[in-house]
Amino acid sequence: MSEHPAQRRTLAVLVAAQIFSGAGLAAGITVGALLAQDMLGSTGLAGLPAAMFTVGSAAAAVGVGRISQRAGRRAGLTLGYLTGALGSFGVVAAAVTGSLPLLFVSLIVYGAGTATSLQARYAGADLAKPAHRARAISTVLVATTVGVVVGPNLTTPMSNMAVSWGIPALSGPFVLSGAAYVLAALVLWVMLRPDPLVLARAMAEPPGEVVVTDAPTQWSAPIVAGTTVMVVTQLVMAAIMTMTPIHMQHHGHGVGAAGFVIAVHVAGMYLPSLLSGMLVDRFGPGLVAVAAAATLVAAGSAAALAPPSSVGALAVALGLLGVGWNLGLVAGTTMIADATPVATRARTQGTVDVGIAIAGAGGGLGSGVVVAFADYPGLAFLGAGIALLIVPALAWATRRPAVRDEVVRVES
Repeated sequence: MSEHPAQRRTLAVLVAAQIFSGAGLAAGITVGALLAQDMLGSTGLAGLPAAMFTVGSAAAAVGVGRISQRAGRRAGLTLGYLTGALGSFGVVAAAVTGSLPLLFVSLIVYGAGTATSLQARYAGADLAKPAHRARAISTVLVATTVGVVVGPNLTTPMSNMAVSWGIPALSGPFVLSGAAYVLAALVLWVMLRPDPLVLARAMAEPPGEVVVTDAPTQWSAPIVAGTTVMVVTQLVMAAIMTMTPIHMQHHGHGVGAAGFVIAVHVAGMYLPSLLSGMLVDRFGPGLVAVAAAATLVAAGSAAALAPPSSVGALAVALGLLGVGWNLGLVAGTTMIADATPVATRARTQGTVDVGIAIAGAGGGLGSGVVVAFADYPGLAFLGAGIALLIVPALAWATRRPAVRDEVVRVES
């Protein structure tokens, strides 16, 4: 089976859009907690933006998936990014007016950009031949790295620009987020032609038949296994990552040291994507998912045993944590892409990403409770133990033939 002629163009368009969306995602999240702290006048609620992002992300994952299933990736992703842009500009308006209700609603809407950025990885696989599917997914993921790196570096210039406009400094990065999401939406709407999912659906239809796009989702063992891999990796990553800066602060490290460790972690999350894709295509998603579990176990153990005074040791641990997450995401996404028929593909993928968002929220919120009772090393060892759940999930997943698309015959 040869690569479809439109696949190269599809990947190029998705890469361009992901560079913009990565900047939009990172710039807003970088200052979200600080803006909430300023407006609420309390550090105790500074974590509220992350919770609001997650709620919005989970809701948007369902919406983007359903719209994509009905109207194609172009429509679903474009509307998702425009919704994220609306949330960004709403945050700016909330900062200018000092409106807390508007801030909370806008943060939820802003979360749509996060969900859409994650959903874009599936679009890269729609036209890819099976032997190159993981590499197509990882190409879209690695493009996000550029924006994620550039976005935070523009925080200070955008804050200064906001001040020159007479609006709160911390609203400046959200102006950047809104503009970046709008640009991502424009790139997709204008250039993502032909639509990869619509084309894949047409290619899957035998003569005289049409795919039923509202067919019920079939939760086969491979889909459940792929979902489990991504949910577990997200849970473990979010839990350990969330508490690492606080752990460092409690042991006398400054913001700069914590920022360095998190930067290493983010690099581990995205930079290995192309390698992860090649490994999945070469050895299969199951074996790479086991490697993800092993890497997360090593990361949790390294974080637990790292001397609190050693920034280098914590950076290594968090770097491994990012790599484990990347391996799990690419492997799990490939399992889902391989197992979902065109008839239910986008809707199923959106539902899966709801689970990922909830796992991230649960890991972040629950990590503080665990540390309160068992300290940071206890949390890290617990995360390592949870990562091992990937292995029985894969063992349970049976090898089944690909699920055929539901079709109805059109009478001539």
